[in-house]
Amino acid sequence: MNLEQLDALVARADRLLARLEAVLPHPPSAPDWSASIAFRYRKRAGSGVLEPVRHVATIRLAALKEIDAQKERLARNTEQFVAGASANNVLLTGARGTGKSSLIKACLNEYAGRGLRLIEVDKADLVDLPDLIDLVAGRPERFIVFCDDLSFEEGEPGYKALKSMLDGSVAQASDNLLIYATSNRRHLLPEYMKENLSYQHTEDGEVHPGEVVEEKISLSERFGLWISFYPFTQAEYLAIAAQWLRHLGLDDAQIEAARPEALVFALERGSRSGRVAYQFARDLAGRLALGGAAS
Repeated sequence: MNLEQLDALVARADRLLARLEAVLPHPPSAPDWSASIAFRYRKRAGSGVLEPVRHVATIRLAALKEIDAQKERLARNTEQFVAGASANNVLLTGARGTGKSSLIKACLNEYAGRGLRLIEVDKADLVDLPDLIDLVAGRPERFIVFCDDLSFEEGEPGYKALKSMLDGSVAQASDNLLIYATSNRRHLLPEYMKENLSYQHTEDGEVHPGEVVEEKISLSERFGLWISFYPFTQAEYLAIAAQWLRHLGLDDAQIEAARPEALVFALERGSRSGRVAYQFARDLAGRLALGGAAS
């Protein structure tokens, strides 16, 4: 092979490597951190991208009603984190529509001025969590990785990645990052009746879960703080609806007159959640703004 043929071969190899690099996944690159207080992690052509959220939800802690105990615990943990003190990863579990995600967004707005930032990550992308941790490790801001509606099926790769990062991996998260997750499942994995057969009873009456059950509760136990949410009573639902109606400009007389319709709205939806109360308030306020009347 002469020199000219060798040069041609090297050029072909360089072109092939360039094409391969274009399709191979790359670790995420840093975004413009000043573009927003919240970011979404998305996969684009196999590579991770942090996209600034242009319109961040403006909800505030004061706007969330009937979850005062939960609000106090999450705000205290977030305050510790922002102040540079020790704080825990948090799992918020319980009934749907009771304010789990809203509470995290409200904490972001409350502490954004002190350097708090949020990165929303889908459970399917949790395998890239180590790359995200490396990306923010040297930043002065404090980051919450937010996983909404988190649950796993058997064998999903994100499960083991999250489990290792929470507690158990040689490489731990930097001290400027916490994970806040919401879920309707307390143990994050589906549970089956047959698994109860794996429980063992000792002679002194103690109950010990089997290996299958231990595996299913091991992830949730790695969250240092559990915050539970419960279905609202009728009085709590009406109080939340009233708060949203007042926020949307209705006066006390209009709010009082709307109580029966609020109950019917919840009955039709089969739920007295905070989400349903908010949806009712938007529906009624919109109709009144256009000159309509309460039905």
